[in-house]
Amino acid sequence: MRRIGLLSDTHSYLDDKVFKHFENCDEIWHAGDFGTLELADALAAFKPLRGVYGNIDGKELRQVYPEHNRFMCEEVDVWMTHIGGYPDRYNPKIKEEIYSNPPKIFISGHSHILKVIFDKKIGTLHLNPGAAGKQGWHKVRSIMKFCISDEKIHTLEVIELGNR
Repeated sequence: MRRIGLLSDTHSYLDDKVFKHFENCDEIWHAGDFGTLELADALAAFKPLRGVYGNIDGKELRQVYPEHNRFMCEEVDVWMTHIGGYPDRYNPKIKEEIYSNPPKIFISGHSHILKVIFDKKIGTLHLNPGAAGKQGWHKVRSIMKFCISDEKIHTLEVIELGNR
């Protein structure tokens, strides 16, 4: 079993509560718009980190993190990208691939809108943790935690960090 902490859109702001909420996690996944390499390094020093760069991330972050990160976790196919869209409105750049070779979990950020949607057409769980940072139009900062075991995603928890 792997316990995952998921966040996105920190935009250079890392709330200390993230470390408390993710202390029992095995890995942290960041769905882009870190803001600074120092923020990514702080997360990576705390727990193993998987991430993708976002549209605001500069050259330093783009040299370390890919645009798309597709990997297996506990025999579950995971695809993480920053600008991915959501069911019935996937980003045109990935639409063909997601329909022809769907992952079990599809993670995106960018919208700052917290979403948990099961795409029945392709059998994929779409997750967007909202925004953990203070920049943007969202009103409440949020992150997620969940577990993956025996090819299943379970015990998903949405955590509100406070107002933007």
